[in-house]
Amino acid sequence: MINIKIGTMEERIIKLLQKEYPITMNEMAKKLGISLEKLKMEIIKLQKKGVVDVDVLPDKTFVRLIRFDIRFFGERNQYKFIKKKRGKIRKEKEEEKKDDIMYA
Repeated sequence: MINIKIGTMEERIIKLLQKEYPITMNEMAKKLGISLEKLKMEIIKLQKKGVVDVDVLPDKTFVRLIRFDIRFFGERNQYKFIKKKRGKIRKEKEEEKKDDIMYA
């Protein structure tokens, strides 16, 4: 069992490999939004752990997942800040009160 910390680049690479296969290093760099050099360094780290393997072809370089017994640990963090819109809710409630018709 290999333990990978949540929120790291290793986790993002492994999850991308689990979703999409076959995938080249250039495609991975674009989807992850990082440079090719940074991706190569992370792939080398994962190769040393025995998680991925790199298949070098004359025109492309493919990355494949070797091990599937991977466990993600740690606290899950929210990546984006969610802005709460409270002003619109208050206006809608006020409009509902104005439109009420009273019956006698």
